[in-house]
Amino acid sequence: MEDQGLSANAFARKSGVNRQVIANVLNGTVWADTLTVIDLEGALGVMLWPEHVRWHIPAPEEAPLGYIDESEAAADHGASERTE
Repeated sequence: MEDQGLSANAFARKSGVNRQVIANVLNGTVWADTLTVIDLEGALGVMLWPEHVRWHIPAPEEAPLGYIDESEAAADHGASERTE
């Protein structure tokens, strides 16, 4: 905001985010939710949350990376013991 000479009111108009929300985020009294961060980034043209564009977002049916379903793992383990 400062680099672009935007007041909280001007930034609120440009981003569509309520001015009080912007003030609260700047004061550190609240954390911005994901959609607010997206709106603020779009208005400023800069990333506010580093590297989030590289995150892997799973499809609705896809498990997050690193997730292991313990019931499936147990079933797979039991099947491998029977085949040995």
